[in-house]
Amino acid sequence: MQIYEELVARGLIAQVTDEPEVRELINSGNAVFYIGFDPTADSLHVGHFMALCLMKRLQMAGNKPIALLGGGTAMVGDPSGRTDMRQMMTQETINHNVECFKKQMSRFIDFSDGKALMVNNADWLLDLNYAEVLREVGAHFSVNNMLRAECYKQRMEKGLSFLEFNYMIMQSYDFYALFQKYGCNLQFGGDDQWSNMLGGTELIRRKLGKDAYAMTITLLLNSEGKKMGKTQSGAVWLDPNKTSPYDFYQYWRNVDDADVLKCLRMLTFLPLEQIGEMEKWEGSQLNQAKEILAYELTALVHGEEEAKKAQNAARALFGGGGDSASMPTCELTEADFTEDAIDILSLLVKAELAASRSEARRNVVQGGVSLDGKKVEDFKMQLTAEEIGDGVVLRRGKKKYCKVVVKK
Repeated sequence: MQIYEELVARGLIAQVTDEPEVRELINSGNAVFYIGFDPTADSLHVGHFMALCLMKRLQMAGNKPIALLGGGTAMVGDPSGRTDMRQMMTQETINHNVECFKKQMSRFIDFSDGKALMVNNADWLLDLNYAEVLREVGAHFSVNNMLRAECYKQRMEKGLSFLEFNYMIMQSYDFYALFQKYGCNLQFGGDDQWSNMLGGTELIRRKLGKDAYAMTITLLLNSEGKKMGKTQSGAVWLDPNKTSPYDFYQYWRNVDDADVLKCLRMLTFLPLEQIGEMEKWEGSQLNQAKEILAYELTALVHGEEEAKKAQNAARALFGGGGDSASMPTCELTEADFTEDAIDILSLLVKAELAASRSEARRNVVQGGVSLDGKKVEDFKMQLTAEEIGDGVVLRRGKKKYCKVVVKK
């Protein structure tokens, strides 16, 4: 199976223009393609994961990735998927975020010896002359067509700023600039970016002629990948200082049964034949599939050693053996004890498993708190440092837990 056909089989392709040409370009290893990342935070999150994995797959097949960091477009803000305008960021914040992205992307993409490029659209967007853009670029865009784009239609009732209205033109200009500067002949993006991407392809063909070799493809990124980026408690980051390798592992270990095979196909590099065998699995075997998914993705982002630590810690928590040393830890000091003891409500708050004592009490009363696997029945329960010993596992609900230790 060639790479394009594999992308289709893994469920990654949503829409394509010029499919025969795209297939030939990718399968022959002649694609110079870009995916854009607006640096709206100081870390990538799992919503970016699918795009990063795709870039790695295509590079392994001989194609050349361009990671486009949106230092320029971030100053405007993408209206796609938004109900209101993004918060404006300073140039200093954007530059800091760009540097953070660069470091994280290098774990996925080989930038050595010109095998891939990392560029910042601030290098051309911030120096553009406004009147020149209106004449040379704006003339090729129909306002009527732009307003029909889904990213704008959903904002018309609440209000769409002129600032955001320019985003499509800026993103389209990116493809035009990359085509001219680096020979970029293919762009990828989420299905929420389709209108913007078509604008880029059309701009190249209008300005450089219909034979200009530039094509467009989209992934199932908005409906699947971006959904992965958020949990009830916020984003799941690729930066280990924002989301620990253990929590990252647990995020994937806890995916819905219905999503595990989909995630294995889209995000891991396991052979499709191996994943196909898992389709026959059910019941407890699905938990094994989730462990495989969590391990593979944690190893990809944080390395094999951290993946093994996270797996051991998770198995310790769920009674399958292993080592709890890598579990998130709450360290108690002498100041946390009153008359040589700490009550369970204070402990839950200290461990950040409850926001307040009243919430902690409610969790205990509802039977949602356990200590080393035993349900806590009394919200007045007290623990001494001696009882905590070398550490106890405190758990609230199914997914929140940590190891409590006393500082020596």
